[in-house]
Amino acid sequence: MAPEANVDFYEIDLLHSKGEKTVRDAIRAFVEQECMPIIAEHFDEGTFPMHLIARLADLGLFGVHVDGYGCSQSSHIVYGLICQELSRCDSGLRALFSVQNSLVMFPIYRFGSEKQRKKWLPEMARGNVIGCCGLSEPGFGSNPGGMETRAQRSNSGYVLNGQKMWITNGTIAKVAIIWAKCDDDIRGFLVETDSPGLRATPIRRKFSYRTSPTALIELKDCSIDADHMLPGAKGLKSIFECLNLARYGVACGAVGSAVACYQAARAFALKRQVFDRAIAGYQLVQNRLVRMLVEITKAQLINYHLGRLLDNHQARPAQISLAKMNNVKEAIKIARIARDILGARGILADHEVIRHLCDLEAISALEGTDSMHTLVLGQEITGISAFT
Repeated sequence: MAPEANVDFYEIDLLHSKGEKTVRDAIRAFVEQECMPIIAEHFDEGTFPMHLIARLADLGLFGVHVDGYGCSQSSHIVYGLICQELSRCDSGLRALFSVQNSLVMFPIYRFGSEKQRKKWLPEMARGNVIGCCGLSEPGFGSNPGGMETRAQRSNSGYVLNGQKMWITNGTIAKVAIIWAKCDDDIRGFLVETDSPGLRATPIRRKFSYRTSPTALIELKDCSIDADHMLPGAKGLKSIFECLNLARYGVACGAVGSAVACYQAARAFALKRQVFDRAIAGYQLVQNRLVRMLVEITKAQLINYHLGRLLDNHQARPAQISLAKMNNVKEAIKIARIARDILGARGILADHEVIRHLCDLEAISALEGTDSMHTLVLGQEITGISAFT
């Protein structure tokens, strides 16, 4: 296997259709040619490569969960492969794609009115509108049901008050889906980000997700019309329907990060000479490379089968929790091993491993922490809730 070759030890490619591989290969080429050469600089500067948004739209990557409205619906397998390839470059790039699709366009398509779909989805598919999802709050992440953001009825619609924290795409979005309590239930609202009373403040000094435009969104007497409510979005069930898609994307993205770290470590180990021989020839280094490959292979198989279950509408939330929990945890271990193999070079952004390691530290918390997914699985296998 050449250093630059795809990592597919169990030949999972044999299970993919020709169409799935065609999409995957197109995204892989895009990542190699247009994203990899520039991403380290953007990581250093803490900026997102905005010109790539138009390219993502040209590739048809906005609207993969949507049928019609200028979108081309794809399978969950394809969605996962795209997440994996984008994350092989940068998790911030994957996050923009994933949020736009799973947490904004999907809920508009799934829960929105026909008027809302026609207004927003075609423009989002063309990349003219980027969206964000306002769910997490400064005091409520793992327990979204405790959110404090409120939507009060007014003569013309609703008035929103509250704060949303760690909002991906928050500083570049033109529309936000804000989840808020209204009449003792949780509802989703479409809020244009230039609405009076809405302010998005960039979260600075991040050492993780540096390319991701992350914001604190503050809502102070933000008035919206009544038809800005998503009519079908009601309660935590609607929220988790969206999060399930996003979590699968994170599980697949983690494999992309792990693959990038493994490839970098293997290539370096084959070239680096210590005591007149490549370090890849030493037992300790081979042991580490093998451990990395084994965990990548297991995670790839989990993702593949989970994607098929999702496509057949058979996946259970706990199965998605297992994939997110396992894949991110193992990807962090792989990134740390790769950093060690690279020695001092492992902390340089140009060698990419440290970028992935820093991003994976954030990914371990977003879309559900390791602890929360452990409790989801614990309840699934015992029938006893340990959340309280």
